[in-house]
Amino acid sequence: MLKQTLLKATEAAAVIIKEYFDKQFTISNKEGINNLVTEVDHKSEDAIIEVIKENFPGHYILSEEVGEIIQDSEYKWIIDPIDGTVNYANGIPICCVSIGLEVSGKMEMGAVYNPFINEFFFAERGCGATMNNKKISVTDRTEVIKSCLVTGFPYTYLDLPNGPLQVFEKFIRKGVPVRRLGSAAIDLCWVAAGRFDGFYEHKLSAWDSAAGFIIVEEAGGKVTDLSGAYYNPYQPGIIASNGKIHDELIRIVNGGEI
Repeated sequence: MLKQTLLKATEAAAVIIKEYFDKQFTISNKEGINNLVTEVDHKSEDAIIEVIKENFPGHYILSEEVGEIIQDSEYKWIIDPIDGTVNYANGIPICCVSIGLEVSGKMEMGAVYNPFINEFFFAERGCGATMNNKKISVTDRTEVIKSCLVTGFPYTYLDLPNGPLQVFEKFIRKGVPVRRLGSAAIDLCWVAAGRFDGFYEHKLSAWDSAAGFIIVEEAGGKVTDLSGAYYNPYQPGIIASNGKIHDELIRIVNGGEI
């Protein structure tokens, strides 16, 4: 029933974001520059929460727009109704619905769906990861210098020592391709699917990574915080990789040379 609810909620939200895509809708700005929210974010979120409450009214919910719906429950649904809102608001089809399910403090299930290119990623702990019901796995590349990476830039603290711009410059000066798609959930899923060898970002929220990180793990990859400790989505930094370049990627992101 948990899996069915997760899939149904993801699909319900995807119908909404696809319906409104590239049309006129209300866009407003949250705190900070270009921190957008659209009326479609709210409609998508409402659809997700409705499905969850219909089936599990006592479960805890953490969602980007409404915040926390606190319940005394070991089950927590972590929701991003549109991951990649800036892309969505500009008609760029690199965006998705992302929902993770945490049980007793541990991520157990995740779904990420980009309906514009029809890619539905799903993982359940111990059961592997899939895209459109076909098993996926990470790459076997062993050197960062030969890798294809992906990242995102936060809108704050860009110029801190060893911050996002410094790390990015270090990679590109050595000819390492680093992409920026604008959706952390998709970044993580594309590591899981073997399109990227690694992903790093200095500042994410739990809803950005909760679903994607279990998808990477179940595809055979590794996910940690920036220091190399086991990943906790409630802290900001993340490194996800195929596992084989992970230690080298941690070293470089923390100031080491390529």
